[in-house]
Amino acid sequence: MKTLNRAGLAALSLMLSTSVAFAQTEVTWWHAMGGELGEKLEEIVAGYNASQSDYVVTPVYKGTYAETMTAAIAAFRAGEQPEIVQVFEVGTGTMMAAQGAVYPVYQLMADMDADFDPNAFLPTVVGYYTDTEGNMLSMPFNSSTPIMYYNKDAFAAAGLDPEMPPKTWEELEAFSRQIMDAGAAECGFSSGWISWAQLENFSAWHNQPIGTLENGFGGLDTEFVVNGPLQAKHWENLKNWQDEGVFQYGGPGGGADAPSKFYTGECAIYMNSSASRAGVLANAEGFEVGFGMLPHYEEVEPQNSIIGGATLWVLQGADEAQYQGVADFFSYLSSAEVQADWHQFSGYLPITQAAYELGQEQGYYEANPGSDVAIKQMTLNAPTENSKGLRFGNYVQIRDVIDQEFQALLTGDKSAQQALDDLVSRGNQILRDFQAANQ
Repeated sequence: MKTLNRAGLAALSLMLSTSVAFAQTEVTWWHAMGGELGEKLEEIVAGYNASQSDYVVTPVYKGTYAETMTAAIAAFRAGEQPEIVQVFEVGTGTMMAAQGAVYPVYQLMADMDADFDPNAFLPTVVGYYTDTEGNMLSMPFNSSTPIMYYNKDAFAAAGLDPEMPPKTWEELEAFSRQIMDAGAAECGFSSGWISWAQLENFSAWHNQPIGTLENGFGGLDTEFVVNGPLQAKHWENLKNWQDEGVFQYGGPGGGADAPSKFYTGECAIYMNSSASRAGVLANAEGFEVGFGMLPHYEEVEPQNSIIGGATLWVLQGADEAQYQGVADFFSYLSSAEVQADWHQFSGYLPITQAAYELGQEQGYYEANPGSDVAIKQMTLNAPTENSKGLRFGNYVQIRDVIDQEFQALLTGDKSAQQALDDLVSRGNQILRDFQAANQ
């Protein structure tokens, strides 16, 4: 009889545990983080799932940013969408125009009575993802900004102070020539993401408009104005520096060839995402890496840079229990402890002031010099209409146009002004097509 009772109790215990598991509300998160970042993401989700028993979040890797966004759109049309999808920053305009598909984060958190204070987030991070009234539309997760990496050993070999990176483009040119003349490197600098670093962020950093209507934040009838005198001057300089070997082009898109030019010591200076920090430190061959803000032209005071990366969008079509789970997960995800850990592991920006202050208390920035350059650069000044970010429909296509026009400049087929004028003309046509399809 005792054996039967024990067996019965074991069966009852199994049934109870199974029912508890089944009682958990499931939330699915489609993301684009592969490799070590994907493993860290899964670790964060596992920590959340272990912290409570009401919800279980399931992360699903869906490929690149573009592939993930495309998959989410197709799934929504088929009624098989996830609750959360990670979308890169240039997809913001497209997501906003998807009427009826998105549950804005500010509305979700209010509806679910969640622990949420939009004022706790860094303004230059969340500003990119807010509407004209300042309401957050998506939840920031992995945000970065381009910074300068430089070879301290090459600086020293050329007689430059290795603790003093160039602050202006004029200094960068002079330093590059001095380094090359000393034989400390074959080229002065390279750059990843010409579109992001040398046009979008260049414009914001110099407080120059990218488009009308607050860089597209004010409406779909925005137009590009990125062909101003300062942008043309910069692109003309990049062309001349390329011809002289001072600058070496890393290729279209992210500039796949640019990192190796810096890692091997071929180029002494490299501009790319702050989230490249771990990769730069791991791959730099036999030299000490320094960190600095983006350079600016002497005649302009620097403003603030803008972000890249991605945010988490909530899709319509789930039930209230699932949205309660999403809101609870977002509260966990934006906590100082989780954000500080993610920021310090990845090199992405902390999305809240509390996460940044926690890193200071932990001594992280003191122990890792240069790790706060991106934060200082982003928060150098309060963002203006020109430096809040950008919001244009079909911007992935427009970035392809930027690359094409920049290559036409480098080959000598066009002047800087002509390339930028043509970029504006072609880009505006894409904007008008997007506007027509979304009115």
